[in-house]
Amino acid sequence: MEPIHVLVLDTVMDRGGAEAMIMNYMRNIDRDIIKFDFLTNRDYRAAYEDEIEQLGGKIYHMCPMYPKYFRQYKKEVYNFLKEHPEYKIVHSNLEERSYFPLKEAKKAGVPVRISHSHNRPLGVDLKLIMRYYFRFMLKYYNTHMFACGIEAGDWLYGKKNRNNVIIMKNAIDANQYRYNEETQNRMREELGISGKKVIGHVGRFFPQKNHTFLIDIFKAVHDRDKNTVLLLVGGGEADDTLKNQIRHKVKDLGLEDSVKFLGVREDVEKVVQAFDVFLLPSLFEGLPVTMVEAQAAGLPCVISDKVPIQCDITGNVKVVSLEDAPEKWAEVIDDVLKNFKKKDTYETIINAGFDIKENAKWLKDFYVEALKEAGKNN
Repeated sequence: MEPIHVLVLDTVMDRGGAEAMIMNYMRNIDRDIIKFDFLTNRDYRAAYEDEIEQLGGKIYHMCPMYPKYFRQYKKEVYNFLKEHPEYKIVHSNLEERSYFPLKEAKKAGVPVRISHSHNRPLGVDLKLIMRYYFRFMLKYYNTHMFACGIEAGDWLYGKKNRNNVIIMKNAIDANQYRYNEETQNRMREELGISGKKVIGHVGRFFPQKNHTFLIDIFKAVHDRDKNTVLLLVGGGEADDTLKNQIRHKVKDLGLEDSVKFLGVREDVEKVVQAFDVFLLPSLFEGLPVTMVEAQAAGLPCVISDKVPIQCDITGNVKVVSLEDAPEKWAEVIDDVLKNFKKKDTYETIINAGFDIKENAKWLKDFYVEALKEAGKNN
C-alpha cells in the first residue's frame, strides 16, 4: 500500500525546537504508513537534511518568506503542490505565517491542512500587528489547529477556540535522555569541567532566548561561587551576529574561562547529563522541547515567568520573574545547586505522556483518520 505523503513546512531544518520535535516523530512513526517530506524557505543545506534523506524523506527549498517575496512564495508553493498531487496532508510549523502556504494548499485542493503553534510572542510592535492579521486570516485555510501547549494555542487561535485545538506534545525518546551518572562524569571529563558546578542552557542564539540576561545571571552566580561554569549549546543566525555579541559580553565580564560555547551538537542527550541545573530565562516560549529533555535527564530547571508553567513535568522547576535582578536568580540557582540531587525521572516523563513511541502512534492514527474524514466530506 502506498504510504500517506505528508509535506512538512518549516523555515529551515536546523537544530531548533520545532525541528527537533518533528524529527523525533519522523524517527519513530511507522514510515510504511506515513512518509514525511519537507518544504523549507532557506536555500542552504541544513543540519537535519542528511538524516531526513537517510530516513527516506525529501527536502525541497523555496524562496524566503520575507515581505518582498510573499507574492513569489505563494506562487512557488501553489505550483509545487499542483506538480506534486501526492501530498494530501500539509503540516505547517510556520506559526501565523502558515496563512500563506495553507491558502495556496486550499486552492491546490490539499484536503488536510494543519497549522501548528510552537510559541506565544509577547508585546506589541509593527511586526506583531502583522502577525495578528495573519493569525486572524489563518482560520479560513487550516482544517486542523495544532499546538505544543495551551498558551501557544491561545496565541495563534484565541482562547475561544481552545476546545478545538489539538495538543501535539513535544515528545522525546525518554530513555535516550535518562539520567546516567557514568555518562555525566564522562561528559564532564571530556569538557574539562570535572568537579565544577554546571549551569547549562540549550537554545539557538535568537533574541527570544534572552542570552544577554542569561550572561548577567551567570555573572551573579559566579560572583557567589567561583567553582561554577556555564555551558551554552546552540547555533545562531547565518552570520552569528548575536552569538558574537554574547562572546564579547562574556569577555568584557572576565568570564571567558567559565563560559563554554559548545555550538550545535548532535549529542545533546549526552551533554545535558553534564549539567547540574538547566537555565531558561526566555522572553517567551510555547512549551520548549529542551524543558522536556532537561527534566528527562533528571535536572532541576530555573525558568522565567514567561515560560508556560505547564512545562513543569517533574515538580523540579523554579520560576523567577524577568523583573527580578540577576542576583535574585543567582540566589535561587545557588539554593538548587546546594540542595538538589539528580535522580532517574524516566517513569515520570512516561506517565506524563511525553515519550515519543506512543505519541508517534497517535500522530500516525490522526493523519490516517483525518484523511479518511476529508474523503467523506468531498
